[in-house]
Amino acid sequence: MAQILSPLPGTFYRSSAPDQPPFKADGDAVAVGDVIGLIEVMKSFHEVKSEVAGSNVRFVADNEEPVMAGAPLAEVD
Repeated sequence: MAQILSPLPGTFYRSSAPDQPPFKADGDAVAVGDVIGLIEVMKSFHEVKSEVAGSNVRFVADNEEPVMAGAPLAEVD
């Protein structure tokens, strides 16, 4: 199992807007470079890209949850 970690401190969002579907859902496959969410820092949004590939992603951070740099956002099998 590998983890996808937050690159920055801020607020984690699983979709690009409240009315949009999440970038990835629990159970989805993930490839290296796939966007799995956004981190908002002072009204600036930064894509969180996976550095690992796997067949099953499970999010450990909730949508709109404040996170610290290095905090796990998701686990990948």
